[in-house]
Amino acid sequence: MSVLTVDLHRPPPAPEAPCRPGAGGTGTLLARPTRSTAPAPAAIVPKELVHRHNPAEVLLTGWERRGEDSFGLTARWPADHRFFADVNGCHDPMLAAETIRQAGSLLLHAEYEVPFGHHFVMRDLSLSTRQGALAVRALPGELELDVTCHDIRRRGKAVLGLYYEAVLRRDGQVVGHGGASVSCVTPAAYRRLRAPQLDGAGPQPPLTAPVAPHDVGRHSPADVVLSPTEERGRWLLRTDTSHPVLFEHPVDHVPGMMLLEAARQAAIATLGHTAPPSELTGEFSRYAELHRPCLIEARRLPAPGDQESVLVTGEQDGEEVFRSVITLPHAED
Repeated sequence: MSVLTVDLHRPPPAPEAPCRPGAGGTGTLLARPTRSTAPAPAAIVPKELVHRHNPAEVLLTGWERRGEDSFGLTARWPADHRFFADVNGCHDPMLAAETIRQAGSLLLHAEYEVPFGHHFVMRDLSLSTRQGALAVRALPGELELDVTCHDIRRRGKAVLGLYYEAVLRRDGQVVGHGGASVSCVTPAAYRRLRAPQLDGAGPQPPLTAPVAPHDVGRHSPADVVLSPTEERGRWLLRTDTSHPVLFEHPVDHVPGMMLLEAARQAAIATLGHTAPPSELTGEFSRYAELHRPCLIEARRLPAPGDQESVLVTGEQDGEEVFRSVITLPHAED
């Protein structure tokens, strides 16, 4: 299927100024109180292909098949997304992570013929970005993705899952690369899988208080996903199911993108500055349940040179549900 042809032969632009890390927790906040009044772009892929309900949250604008398991995709990043706002003058790397997530969903439906109604379970996601190439411009960022799928698991003609890699470019310049593993679960199998956790689960507990927004690189308390505990380096996951982006549509568990955001906020709280992550990984071993407390813990890891890394884990009922490593540049003095 081909809905858009991509020109990858344009010359790269002049080098961008690098994004500046925030210093000592007092740098530019991740989310400024701005909201675009422009309508959602007309040229986007059908929102059902990327499991979004709000067209404004669809980042992909087209795709084409280039080989048996290779594809070209295009995306558009808003300059002032309401949640993934700029980080010290650069596009939020979490936009790149969400773009990679949407790419897998689109290809599984549109090119591998996984029916609507199937559930996509993200097992892991990784991302590395080039900081200077993410600078926000006046117009929305136009991205091109080279995506290759590997380790495709099938039962007969049905695709059960795969791993895919993506290289992201803007104006021919690589801005990042990453990958993800996804499993496809039929509606019937999903009901059997989730019934033991959901039957008799009861209502979700009251929303807990947020930590101070500036401690985790946020402007609004509504965008904070961590609640304080009495122990340093530990928080409770703050799960607001009314959040317009993290819970853009109803789900029966904590979304993986929210867990990555929790890891990013925990890393900022641990390191004390708001530099945009240069690398992140996430491994999701269990569903994070909405109705049970989830303990988030962070600790520094050894990191070479001008980088700082933090290991963040989430635990429910004594079981690890996810782990993530967030790597940030050192803060400027």
